[in-house]
Amino acid sequence: MTPYKTAPEDKVPFGQKAAYGAGQLTINLYPAALGVFMFYLIYGFKMDPVLAGLLSALPKFFDALIDPIMGYVSDNTRSRWGRRKPYILIGSIITGIAFMILWQLYPENSQTYNFFYFLSLSIIFFISFTVYSTPFIGLGYEMTSDYNERTRLMATGQFFGQMAWMIAPWFWILIGNSDLFFEESTTGVRVLSIWVGGASIILGALPALFCKEMKLPEEAEGESKLDMKNLAENLKEFWAAIVQTLTCKPFLKLCGATFLIFNGFQTIAQFSYFIILYYLFDGSISAAGTWPPWFSTVNAAATAFLIIPIVTKLSTKVGKKNAFIISTLLSIVGYVLKWWCFDPANPWLMFIPLPLISFGIGGLFTLMMSMTADVCDLDELENGSRREGMFGAVYWLMVKMGTALAFLVSGVVLKMVGFDQNVEIQTSEALVNLRLADIIIPIVFALIAIWLMMKYSISEKRAHEIREALIERRGKVKR
Repeated sequence: MTPYKTAPEDKVPFGQKAAYGAGQLTINLYPAALGVFMFYLIYGFKMDPVLAGLLSALPKFFDALIDPIMGYVSDNTRSRWGRRKPYILIGSIITGIAFMILWQLYPENSQTYNFFYFLSLSIIFFISFTVYSTPFIGLGYEMTSDYNERTRLMATGQFFGQMAWMIAPWFWILIGNSDLFFEESTTGVRVLSIWVGGASIILGALPALFCKEMKLPEEAEGESKLDMKNLAENLKEFWAAIVQTLTCKPFLKLCGATFLIFNGFQTIAQFSYFIILYYLFDGSISAAGTWPPWFSTVNAAATAFLIIPIVTKLSTKVGKKNAFIISTLLSIVGYVLKWWCFDPANPWLMFIPLPLISFGIGGLFTLMMSMTADVCDLDELENGSRREGMFGAVYWLMVKMGTALAFLVSGVVLKMVGFDQNVEIQTSEALVNLRLADIIIPIVFALIAIWLMMKYSISEKRAHEIREALIERRGKVKR
């Protein structure tokens, strides 16, 4: 591979990388906290499980609908503050406030009142979160034009993002242990939601204040503006943008690989907790103690401090596609090792496979987001416009679809393996089947993802050629 040295003007200063990382921490902290808080919607606030399921699904439906719309709006906004920053700043404030108000529930309220209160606030929260996150993702794609600097930027973002997954597992201990801070779990949820929302407002605003957008050449400033007079033209362009995005073959490979890897990971995400509880500790919650949150925290820490730096370095040596394949193969080795390392006689062994397993998700998002930025250059070369917002929206829509499908598949698999949530001790057959599913499912998905990415076409050499062609056609962009 021909090395291309990163030009000084293409390097993102550390301060901007840190600000971008703060945004990644924000968009990870909300789902990490929700993963804990939604349990207490049933356990603490006594919401019927069916209604709780609706409260999880319905707002995400609205969220999914507006993702591409927000991507198009951000791509086509022209303001003195830029295309992304106004939405990032306003979105961070509204999202944080909505999250705080969302969880000011009380179990003594009627179930009907709590249902509609939570539903209406959830819709506001998820819409405002999309207003924030979609332009933020687009901003990351355009902060540098260099092939390798993009990976370093995304690595910094993923490093900060993993902090959320180190923190959130301990919410279980803070909320659920009445001997520590809160006598009632519902009080803990209300108080922690204020802390999470407040911190996210501050962290989420930093990219809008300190990161630099791509300044489009003068000829691009003539592109369509968003107003009611041009509504018909805007709608026409919106659908054309979706078609162009969904017919970009390299991008579809990235989406497919992400869907497979993340869906496989999410499907078995809760299995580790069940295996720790029922296989290692015979169904005793007191004996399991803090082992489950430590398992999640060590996994996130390994990703942040070990895997992301290794993957970043590897990608500069062998290219992004090859780094993805190597990372995914290493994660498969980690999943296989789980069979021997989940040992009731020595629970400490469960931490041995974690660094290898972490290569899967750590490598996935570090590399795929960097590769999507390369695809945005290819799209501009072929179609003549910058559409980072639309590509980011469609990419994360694929992630959300994978998450939703994973929750569905996860429940079906638990039923098929013979898991019984009503008993304290699971049968040996159910535990064997559960452990096999915990290993086989992500491996199968990972192998398919590798096969899908084998013919991904944008190498470092090709990315450099695309960039040179763009510079020749419309000049260098400024930031």
